Amino acid sequence: MTTPAGSGTGFGSVSWWGLSPALDLQAESPPVDPDLREDTEHTTPELDVLLVGSVDGRHLLRTLARAALWPRRRLHFYVLENNLEAVARHMLIFSLALEEPEKMGLQERSETFLEVWGNALLRPQVAAFVSAQADRLARLVPEPHRLAEQLPWLSLSALKFRERDALEAVFRFWAGGEKGPEVFPMSRLWDSRLRHYLGSRYDARRGVSDWDLHMKLHDRGARVIHTREFRRWRDTGVAFELRDSSAYHVPNRTLASGRLLSYHGERVATRGYWGDIATGPFVAFGIEADDESLLRTSNGQPVKTASEITQHNVTELFREVAAWGRPTANHGTPEQVHGEGPGTAPSPEFTVHFLPLGSAQTLHHKSCYEGRFQLLYVACGMVHLLSPDLGACVAPGGHLIVELARYLVDLRQEQLQGFSARVGELAQAAGFTPQNQDRPSETFARFYKSGDSACLRSHAAVQSTTPNPPPEGLTQPSEGKTPPSERLKLPSESRASLSEVQAPSGFLCAVACESLGHTWILK
Repeated sequence: MTTPAGSGTGFGSVSWWGLSPALDLQAESPPVDPDLREDTEHTTPELDVLLVGSVDGRHLLRTLARAALWPRRRLHFYVLENNLEAVARHMLIFSLALEEPEKMGLQERSETFLEVWGNALLRPQVAAFVSAQADRLARLVPEPHRLAEQLPWLSLSALKFRERDALEAVFRFWAGGEKGPEVFPMSRLWDSRLRHYLGSRYDARRGVSDWDLHMKLHDRGARVIHTREFRRWRDTGVAFELRDSSAYHVPNRTLASGRLLSYHGERVATRGYWGDIATGPFVAFGIEADDESLLRTSNGQPVKTASEITQHNVTELFREVAAWGRPTANHGTPEQVHGEGPGTAPSPEFTVHFLPLGSAQTLHHKSCYEGRFQLLYVACGMVHLLSPDLGACVAPGGHLIVELARYLVDLRQEQLQGFSARVGELAQAAGFTPQNQDRPSETFARFYKSGDSACLRSHAAVQSTTPNPPPEGLTQPSEGKTPPSERLKLPSESRASLSEVQAPSGFLCAVACESLGHTWILK
């Protein structure tokens, strides 16, 4: 069996990292209304952002790191994911990013972040850090008062009680509640995914990875990804090798998630790796940089790899965060803009709110969310949720950013164009108008909501009570439905039934329980 190009199976059914560079959300949001600024002269303006499927917190980290460049605003990030493991990773990543500088140095923090975020295997000391942090978070989740005291930037009040219980169980698993490497044998699971994805091309996997890198990722703008680092990630799942390769041997439990699969006619809860095995985590922080010297080429070849650029960018983000409230000589007189003391880096006011799973189509029923958000971000794997109901949560004049599928190597050029066209149709049906851009981005589609969007939404609701069908072969079907395109169907060799697989995001993972050779039962 040879997996056909364009099948989409390499993306998986769970996203662990973004497939687009990190954005400064304040730069993407509409400016503060001058009339509102006069009315709130003695109060801090607020910015409410709704992120659907952002998965790894990269946009939030970049926004907070660059907050000193903007007039002071109170930031509220509302995060909507499709699985609790992604919520848990958000919490772990932010607790690491906001760790006191006295407890963890800048380099150690950056290296720990890169390993936890993008590596399938960890060093023992990093695994010990994950276990300790997970144990701490597991104790805080069921105690709202202690959580508010120790993590004041975090709000779980919108989650349902059963979701909080499940979130605690995720942290307990990360903390080592189930002992032994066989609980989550990452190397075997990765290899099983790779074998199933490549089929008869498995023995030529190095040639396949070189083709995907040079003929797809490089052609689409990610030329800094080096052949050696991309091959290593494709083979082992280790994207950032900051130490000797022998040091990475502990499975990264934060990449584990559960699914219901059909096994011999029964629904079986399985734990495995269902994430990306095609593109890698290099795009989020590794292909763009504020320092142009990092993107310099010599004899037509980049002088820095994506791993080196990623490490530099993440270190600079954490450096900015660590400088909050500390003396600095770089910001001149910040008190003129932020009201802070002279020579002090401002500390932004922000809160990260996590919303219930699957609430994208019901948020507008609550008056506190209708017309609230100035900015809506939708990841490419969650485009099917973009509808007039979700658009009703955006205030008139608000902006919409949709991540495009540019860096999905399984998609052909005509599929990418069809995906972009479909995004435009869904955005227009939701009441948005494309922004005028001199050079439209191939990575993000940008829209704004005009003042008469309410009329457009009513008109769309009259014509259809459900969103239009997704573009052929590009978006995942809802649970219990067959995919709209033959290109996204599970291979005939697979014994998993699509109607019995819970796969709520993006593109379907083409891994069946039998393809793993073993079943991992959720405890």
